[in-house]
Amino acid sequence: MSEIPRVARFERVSLAQFREAAGKALPDRDEAAVTAAYEGIALPRRATAGSSGYDIRTPFAFTLRPGEDIVIPTGLRAWIAPGWWLMLMPRSGLGFRLYTRLANTVGNIDSDYYGADNEGHIMVKLRLELTGDGAPRAFEAGTAICQGVFVPFGITVDDDAIDKRTGGFGSTGV
Repeated sequence: MSEIPRVARFERVSLAQFREAAGKALPDRDEAAVTAAYEGIALPRRATAGSSGYDIRTPFAFTLRPGEDIVIPTGLRAWIAPGWWLMLMPRSGLGFRLYTRLANTVGNIDSDYYGADNEGHIMVKLRLELTGDGAPRAFEAGTAICQGVFVPFGITVDDDAIDKRTGGFGSTGV
């Protein structure tokens, strides 16, 4: 069996970046709560040696009602080797048991996002679908909200992209 390539590294964004993102996404959180959430951020880990996905956890507790969504600033960024990207996917238990999904279904974190103006801050937008019982769902801080898998990619033989990313989330605007 061949060695699995080691192509990335998770890090925390700066406290200043985390505060800025949390202030926009979760304006009801005071500075002390944001700082405490930042200090509690754990870098993603695989659950087992055979797991492909790294669990990404919410640093905040929150509640969603059916039809609502929320943007979660994870406090994380990922250095990714050229030729690879980080695919964010829902955790199966969230969809099966809690009717919760990623709003964009699959997130794409490019290797050059690491150097973006927002430090490559990974944001996750969750949506609670209509549930059978119509009940809201509560999520505790530290709950795994999605998983990330590092995936290789190729480019066309006539590719000529030379631009550099400067903006953050959704900044390419194409």
